[in-house]
Amino acid sequence: MAVRLGLAAALAIIGCVALFVDLPVAGWFRTHRLPGDLARLVDFSEVFAHGLGAAVVLGVTVSLDPLLRQVGQVAAARRDVIRLCLAAYAGGLVVDVIKAIVVRVRPRSCDFAAMTSAFDTFGAGAAGLVAGSPVEGGLRKSVELMSFPSGHAAVAAGLATALAWKYPHGRWIFGALAACAGFQRVASSAHFPSDVAWGAAIGVAAAAVCLATVQPSTAGGVQTG
Repeated sequence: MAVRLGLAAALAIIGCVALFVDLPVAGWFRTHRLPGDLARLVDFSEVFAHGLGAAVVLGVTVSLDPLLRQVGQVAAARRDVIRLCLAAYAGGLVVDVIKAIVVRVRPRSCDFAAMTSAFDTFGAGAAGLVAGSPVEGGLRKSVELMSFPSGHAAVAAGLATALAWKYPHGRWIFGALAACAGFQRVASSAHFPSDVAWGAAIGVAAAAVCLATVQPSTAGGVQTG
């Protein structure tokens, strides 16, 4: 648990530092697109961060878990499934609460020319909006002012943390998928880099709390520590 919380703290620090590069990075991606296959790969990675996509990943993972096919291990496997689901989605729920409180305009709706720093993107009154942007559509106004933090990044980081807990041999793959999903949010102008870093920090921290110090079930039984 200490390692997971340490990672969450590191991501939070990165999020603070990222505030100083938010505008130039977001501005670049507003006017540039990734090349062909790289763009398709990055776009596809959003599945790992989407609520429904995460459910599919968890469903496939659980269906392939050998413990579910072992007599006497079903109850233990079910406990693991519950922890996996909680760890994957807890961060996203926390982010939803924060989004309802903190106002930050999304990069795709920013008037970068009217801003001098990333702090100008916070607050309904201070945020500059591009004329004709989705924010003027009325119904979508709340969505365009809910950039901080990234819910997709929180789900991706929570899912990666949960899967790494259950299947540690694949932790680097899960981490890479989560990182790619976070990058997709920046490349698509949906979030600033700091939004993604803070979303990932919340996702990892929430997953750490859900998993606590419990170890996943094994073929020989349940281990706790």
